[in-house]
Amino acid sequence: MKCPYCEHLDNRVIDSRLNKDATITRRRRECLACDQRFTTYERLEVMLPVLVKKDGRREGWDRHKLIVGLEKACEKRSVSRDKIDEFADNIEHKLQDYGAKEIPSQVVGEWVMEGLPLLDEVAYVRFASVYRQFKDVNEFMQELKTLLDSRGIDEGKTG
Repeated sequence: MKCPYCEHLDNRVIDSRLNKDATITRRRRECLACDQRFTTYERLEVMLPVLVKKDGRREGWDRHKLIVGLEKACEKRSVSRDKIDEFADNIEHKLQDYGAKEIPSQVVGEWVMEGLPLLDEVAYVRFASVYRQFKDVNEFMQELKTLLDSRGIDEGKTG
C-alpha cells in the first residue's frame, strides 16, 4: 500500500477492525518512511451484474456513483455517512443475489426508490425528481401523493 503522504511502499498495520457485517476490514497503517498514519479499507470483490442502461449501453457497477447520488439527495439532512454506506451495502447485496450477469439499470433505480423513504423522505423526493425526470409540477405532486399514500396519510388531513 502506497503512503498517501510520501508515496513510500513500506508500512505497517497498527490496528485492524471489521465492520458490523464483517464485510469490510478497516486497517490503520503507519508509513515506515515518514511515520504518517492513514486508514485503508478492504472489501471482498464480488462479481456484480453489469448494468444495462435505457439506451442499451452496458456499464459496470459503480458504488461511488450511487454514494454521490445519495449524498446529493441527503445534503443538509440528518443522514449520516454510515447510513448512506449501509444503504449502498443493501443495494449491493441485492445485486449479488440477483443471479444474472446483467441487470437493467431501471431495476436498481427502483430498488433505490423503494428504500429511500425509509432513509429520509426529503432525500426520496429529491432523488425522485432527478430519477423520474419530472416534466412539470403535476408529476412532482403525483410522486408526493404516492409517498403520502404509502404512509397512510390522506390529502387534507394533518397531524
